[in-house]
Amino acid sequence: MDLDALVAQAAVILDEASAPFVAGHRADSAVQKKGNDFATEVDLAIERQVVKALEAATGIGVHGEEFGGADINSPLVWVLDPIDGTFNYAAGSPMAAILLGLLCDGEPVAGLTWLPFTDQRYTAVQGGPVIFNGVAQPPIAHSDIAQCVIGIGTFNVDWGGRFPGRYRLAVFENLSRVCSKLRMHGATGIDLAYVGAGVLGGAISFGDHIWDHAAGVALIRAAGGIVTDLSGEQWTASSRSALAAAPGVHEHIMEILDRVGSPEDYR
Repeated sequence: MDLDALVAQAAVILDEASAPFVAGHRADSAVQKKGNDFATEVDLAIERQVVKALEAATGIGVHGEEFGGADINSPLVWVLDPIDGTFNYAAGSPMAAILLGLLCDGEPVAGLTWLPFTDQRYTAVQGGPVIFNGVAQPPIAHSDIAQCVIGIGTFNVDWGGRFPGRYRLAVFENLSRVCSKLRMHGATGIDLAYVGAGVLGGAISFGDHIWDHAAGVALIRAAGGIVTDLSGEQWTASSRSALAAAPGVHEHIMEILDRVGSPEDYR
């Protein structure tokens, strides 16, 4: 399997999808999903466009956020999020991306993250390095959490679920005591790509969607970063959360999570 060739084919397809992505900025909600989530017509159209092109070019099935598709447990499958950061996209923020990961027997072996509004393109294959706009990036270095920017997922303090809002607030509060540079970009895939590129020292995702994580996990691991779930277990395609960080930062965040305690204590 020539991962570099597959990524090169996929990059052309994502470049083609970038035009309708940019043209559809501030699109209205078209499909209401669980909770307060939604999809725009652009989400749907881009997923259709990319799936058709990828399957024709690579012969590999695609599992997309909006329409599903190929079994996520297939030996080889693309995983697509046509618009990561849909709220940002609809509101007019440039913090939105197209995410595409390639899973081989459940392991992310290639990742592409496109930010069309800011003309940022990140790619990597297993073994690295991360490529940003055609230029190889240095591996992730051991870092000090106090000197890093850390991304964290958005939340409502009254939310329930696996990671209740009050638990998330406690994580945020305790992180703030050692790092004043916390950011909520509202786009998990962008946070992960930025960790892989060294822009962020770490990122916490309270979500479990494979399309949010697959591309970024491939990028981070290719760069030498660490990705686990919030309990510290190695991240897999079935993980229900993600903690991605540079060496040193990951260990420090895990210590903070241990002090915060179990999410069950915050119900």
